[in-house]
Amino acid sequence: MSYQVASLMAGLVLAVAVPVAAIAQTPPSPAQVAAYEGLHKASAQGNVAEIRALLAGGADPKQRDKAGRSPLHVAAFGSHYDAVRTLVAGGGDINALESDRYDVITIAAVKDDVRMVKLAIELGGNPGAITSRYDGTALIAAAHLGHETVVKALIEAGAPLDHVNNLGWTALIEAVILGDGGERHVATARALVVAGAKKSIGDRNGVTPLQHAQNRNLQAMISALR
Repeated sequence: MSYQVASLMAGLVLAVAVPVAAIAQTPPSPAQVAAYEGLHKASAQGNVAEIRALLAGGADPKQRDKAGRSPLHVAAFGSHYDAVRTLVAGGGDINALESDRYDVITIAAVKDDVRMVKLAIELGGNPGAITSRYDGTALIAAAHLGHETVVKALIEAGAPLDHVNNLGWTALIEAVILGDGGERHVATARALVVAGAKKSIGDRNGVTPLQHAQNRNLQAMISALR
């Protein structure tokens, strides 16, 4: 699933204050996967036995493909949990960023893969890491997409509730202005509020999450924020 965030200039985004065109988090394409060799190939397949054999033979678990993806990133995109464990045990960096500045936790958050999120944290992943070209966090990415179970897992792991990305938005703001106002985004906003996210933090124009919800007439969201 793509991490859909505004791709227009920040000033324009703030002026319209609604969801607009998007830039995607990009998994390996079928052509890229077909061209993989060694650890990248084994990781894309989730082939733990081959990963172990390659690591034992001296393969570098931190090697990168042309998009800066390590074998761990590739395994995360494929939801290959045992492969991730094996790569970390073999020296892979669970907190490494690929070229678009996503780590394993944020990749999993965008995929709505709560099992991978929890595994990455268990293996030393930082739930508060600054990721993506938007200087955001996995929590912001998950809140934007309404992935409420991931949001709750990240909150439990101590992810920063009120981080402001370079668009001037917190996780709570993104849940409102980039969400659809449906059940999952409302549950996301409610989880953030219950955890202590500050409802008073506005965007760069000072508009608060509640005001955004009122402007969009999102009644369920308004109730959650009140």
